[in-house]
Amino acid sequence: MDQLLAIRAFARVVEAGNFTKAADSLQLPKATVSKLVQTLEAHLGVQLLQRTTRRIVVTPDGSAYYEKSARVLRELEDIDTSFSAAQARPRGHLRVDLGSSVASRLLVPALPDFLARYPDIRIDLGVSDRHVDLIGDNVDCVIRGGALTDPGLVARTIARAGWITCASPEFVKRYGRPKYPQDLGETHPVVNYLSALTGRPLPMHFESNGRRLQISPRHAVGINESNAHFAAGLAGLGVIQTFAFIARDAVASGELVELLPRWRPRPYPLHLVYPPNRHLSQRLRVFIDWLADRFQAQLEPGSAKR
Repeated sequence: MDQLLAIRAFARVVEAGNFTKAADSLQLPKATVSKLVQTLEAHLGVQLLQRTTRRIVVTPDGSAYYEKSARVLRELEDIDTSFSAAQARPRGHLRVDLGSSVASRLLVPALPDFLARYPDIRIDLGVSDRHVDLIGDNVDCVIRGGALTDPGLVARTIARAGWITCASPEFVKRYGRPKYPQDLGETHPVVNYLSALTGRPLPMHFESNGRRLQISPRHAVGINESNAHFAAGLAGLGVIQTFAFIARDAVASGELVELLPRWRPRPYPLHLVYPPNRHLSQRLRVFIDWLADRFQAQLEPGSAKR
């Protein structure tokens, strides 16, 4: 028995919650992963997992074994990355999940620089506006915005993105400029951004001279993907509130007009998040540092370098 491989297979099944995802992440057949776990159980003389047709449950022995073996796996990776060659030239595979607009406008255009610096790191991007299960989907890190609600995750704030409220010139010609945020949804149609998690419209935020407003206007069109939401604004379907980095070129060219400039909400924090039980490898460490520098330069050009 390859005990180390069997331990890795067992750990991935626990983290992923099923054999299929574990096998995919290990790039092994599902039957091989199942056999490795069975062999490990026979070697230990205990049942690590309870298998049913619907789900897998970790037994008390399995939970205790996972905690100890996961620590050993992390220590082994520490040993591998402690040598000078690995430190100077990090290598391996990173799985990163992020929203579509952040991917298309910020990360992807900057990736050639990262890959030129670290040619031995391979990156897989999962791009969507939904939140993934970091552990179950075997993701190394995600880029998320706003308040973090899961205290079990480790987060580093990498930048703050400004907001802008805007509409097309044709829309402004037809409806005029709103004077107050409360006009939105009443006299001025709105394209709401819908939460990919709940399907409900996210509120629009405004702030002026210390006064904060949060409104939830009715809409004729709601969209749950950020690039399509921006396209709806360009098409004149209504007022949109979006990130400034998405709309700045369109505003500069006159394709969009900024509205309510005195009511800009405060910047929105962007975080890089990873699971606490996921070892912070050298490749992940250099990616986080690089990403913070690039995003801060793009979104906060006047701020000091961290």
